[in-house]
Amino acid sequence: MAATMNKTPATTFLLIPAAASLVLLLAAAASVEASAFDYAGAFDKCLLFFEAQRSGKLPDDRLVRWRGDSALTDGFSQGVDLVGGYYDSGDHVKFGLPMAYAVTMLSWGVVEFEKEMVDGNKLHRVLDAIRWGTNYFVKAHTQHNALWVQVGDGDSDHLCWERAEDMSTPRTAFKIDINNPGSEVAGETSAALAAAAKAFKPYDRMYSDLLLLHSKQLFTFADTFRGKYDDSLQSAKKFYPSASGYQDELLWAAAWLYEATGDEQYLRYVSQNAEAFGGTGWAVTEFSWDNKYAGLQVLLSKVLFEQGGSAAGYADTLKQYQAKAEFFLCACLQKNNGHNYVSSSAFLLTVYADYLAESRGTLRCPDGEVKPAEILRFARSQVDYVLGKNPKGMSYMVGYGSYYPTHVHHRGASIPSIYAMNATVGCMEGFDKYYNSKNADPNVLHGALVGGPDANDAYDDDRCNYQHAEPTLAGNAPMSGVFARLAASPADNTPEYTPAPNAPSPSNGGSPLEFVHTVTNTWKANGVDYYRHVVTAKNTCGHAITYLKLQIKELSGEIYGVSRTNAKDMYEFPSWMTRLDAGAQLTIVYIQGGPAAKIAVVEYKTA
Repeated sequence: MAATMNKTPATTFLLIPAAASLVLLLAAAASVEASAFDYAGAFDKCLLFFEAQRSGKLPDDRLVRWRGDSALTDGFSQGVDLVGGYYDSGDHVKFGLPMAYAVTMLSWGVVEFEKEMVDGNKLHRVLDAIRWGTNYFVKAHTQHNALWVQVGDGDSDHLCWERAEDMSTPRTAFKIDINNPGSEVAGETSAALAAAAKAFKPYDRMYSDLLLLHSKQLFTFADTFRGKYDDSLQSAKKFYPSASGYQDELLWAAAWLYEATGDEQYLRYVSQNAEAFGGTGWAVTEFSWDNKYAGLQVLLSKVLFEQGGSAAGYADTLKQYQAKAEFFLCACLQKNNGHNYVSSSAFLLTVYADYLAESRGTLRCPDGEVKPAEILRFARSQVDYVLGKNPKGMSYMVGYGSYYPTHVHHRGASIPSIYAMNATVGCMEGFDKYYNSKNADPNVLHGALVGGPDANDAYDDDRCNYQHAEPTLAGNAPMSGVFARLAASPADNTPEYTPAPNAPSPSNGGSPLEFVHTVTNTWKANGVDYYRHVVTAKNTCGHAITYLKLQIKELSGEIYGVSRTNAKDMYEFPSWMTRLDAGAQLTIVYIQGGPAAKIAVVEYKTA
């Protein structure tokens, strides 16, 4: 059946497919003309795609209004709560490996481009997208050595073309454990939680600590009980087979745990296993949900650039990782003695350009040195191709521009919303009336990056052609950070490269505010215990804070000292305050029964 599909590493990202296009893009990369593309708008739409892929009970403040609640009993038949998470692509299976990779990449975007996301007023939405995934992973990690890694079966799911809200296919859940190991998916989930912990640390320290706890346990599980996940999980093998093995995920998880904690044991792990696990031996030509080596090599190059603390003793091994990273990047840039590959690597190019700029370095390729500005321009040219600077003049991001795919291989997009047509659409009815329809999608799947054109830059806007018309979590996630970075400097009209400005570094290494929570009074009324909570928030970032947005969750009573916003759970400076000087304190008071509210910094700006 046409709707049945296999996932392959080659479809991880869209990006430049044809040799002819490469010539055009290299010329474009050398150009200094200003870009006409709205990267901030593309960033916004990219986040909308993640909203459209949500499974479970949807929040009232969602922006994608054509989606409704779905899969509200996932895992229940097997005695576990697996409600939530993300649908993988145009279907309704929750595949753990690509979902975890997507969360890792969303989080890496925050780690590298936090300041740009704050300036674009998007950070809270990216963190929400990450949290939707990490909340699910925490629930799925039911025991130290057990992780639920899939809900739904690809074969049965692909026999139906129906909305998630009408789902009638089996929702069987699958797990890995000590008898059925899966080091790839356990390792990638560990990496996702560690990267997310790093992203959340300045804003929600308690949540960050929770994610790190699960990340460490999952890494130990993955490393102690080694085995290929698709040997244990045959239902995943047809759709997301592990071609690269699990060694890359073990190294990847350890590298992210080092990035999140600074704990030398994880740096020692990637150093001692560098050769045996292929970290310094593989010169790879792709970066994907399956093969993490290039991402690992770039991430560990960052450690080498920083040369701080315990990293100095591992410089020789880190230089070997860097050499492989630069081989990959040079291949992307067509400067590797004929080893020319263009893959889904815009994120790595963008990140590495900033690393080099901050260290005043260049990329040394066999065909010559490349300055950071040139790397960034090439990454920009790749993104511009996606957004419409291609032979067809078509945007391969749905909803961006005026000419984009309108027949996406996506069940929810192709069938009228339950709010527009409140009648169940059955399996076969969906195929007959909507899958095979020549009509455009009734719901615009904003932000979805489709599989893209063929090797000759041709694209047929055909819903039945899933290889080219289907979007995925893994394809969208890395572009989030790239869009944020390019939106901060959209004009490519200067020959000199200026690295992205860094966010202020709080002196305490975490949040710009140091919260001290105390209970100053308690009493009982109508059988309920009430507490007066006083929270002092001291500015420890070393700069005056001129704008502050707090998220205060689980608040049931009145609150004083901050002003409510129109967004749920969001608060700003009180009306009488416009700045909080370095070392000064903001006092917040609230009264309620039950446990304390959870307060976290969502956004802030400094003078």
